[in-house]
Amino acid sequence: MLSDEITKDRILAVDDTPDNLILLQTILEVEGYEIDLAADGAAALKYIEESPPDLILLDVMMPLMDGYEVTRRVRSSSVPYIPILLLTAFNDASVVEGLDAGADDFIRKPFDQDELMARVRSLLRLKHSLDAQRAMARAREDFVSRLTHDLRTPLVAADRMLNLFLQDIFCPTSDEMKQAVSAMLRSNHNLLEMVNTLLEVSRFEAGQKTMRFESYNLLEIVQEVVQELNTLAQEKNLTIKIDTGTEPEYNNTLNVIGDRLELRRVVGNLIGNAIKFTDVGSIDVHLYKSTSKNPSPDTTSEWVVLEVSDTGYGIAEEDQPYLFERFRQGKHKRAGSGLGLHLSRRIIETHGGKIEVASELGKGSTFSVYLPAG
Repeated sequence: MLSDEITKDRILAVDDTPDNLILLQTILEVEGYEIDLAADGAAALKYIEESPPDLILLDVMMPLMDGYEVTRRVRSSSVPYIPILLLTAFNDASVVEGLDAGADDFIRKPFDQDELMARVRSLLRLKHSLDAQRAMARAREDFVSRLTHDLRTPLVAADRMLNLFLQDIFCPTSDEMKQAVSAMLRSNHNLLEMVNTLLEVSRFEAGQKTMRFESYNLLEIVQEVVQELNTLAQEKNLTIKIDTGTEPEYNNTLNVIGDRLELRRVVGNLIGNAIKFTDVGSIDVHLYKSTSKNPSPDTTSEWVVLEVSDTGYGIAEEDQPYLFERFRQGKHKRAGSGLGLHLSRRIIETHGGKIEVASELGKGSTFSVYLPAG
């Protein structure tokens, strides 16, 4: 049964002066709002964590923890966005400090009741608008996740059926028909790969992606992927070269901590893209260790670096900053859905690493992946 009850907006008023709290409560309850009161910053933070309100009216001048510190702690917490209206009797400098701390608006004491209500209504409209946008985003992500999951079943079934036709399971098939079925099979594979990538992206964004981290030799993963993709390279008369640039014993030190399946996905995507966008020349895969300084001057980080270089078309300089964004398709006619590189970046960042690109039109591209050495 649907309820006709309208949920009231909840407002938390924070002030160390009881008379001020009573005044705010009286004004806001007359306007139909649900009011909760807190006499200091610590009590306010506890209430916000346990039951986040729709709006916070926050006095600036309070003992122990002033309104600026409360604002900073709210903004640095994991609670959803809550508008904060500062109540201040200070000069302009205090307003600047409050806004820099993360407050949304301010009103001076003693305040005009009509002005107070106008600012309350304005901030609540902002809150409702942002909540609606987040709800729409969640609904869209849920729809995409369900759609891609449901699409996989018929695509996998079609893949199996087409392979049975190629094997003459149902009836003898002419060479011309086999060529047509093979073309259908390739298209089905491309679509299935796109659906799988979109499903993985949706899992990341929904926080539903789980990984199993263990120690792996990145060179072994690269060698496996190259072996799988070498046939595609040979069809285009391309060669794939793997170089570690040092003695064989060094190869045993190229270990990283990560999820093997996801690392294979990244390596496969980078090398597969290099093959796709290269017609003449070669793909060079370079693996090595690198030491760099952390933000702290007393510590260093050791990275295992994977570089995939090609002699293909290259990427325009103006397009490179947006290359890893979701659904950002390249301008080349062979560009895909714009999800592969976005997913690769999400995977690498989850592993505590980073991915970069250097490219020049007509001279090829180099994608560099930095992973913490394991």
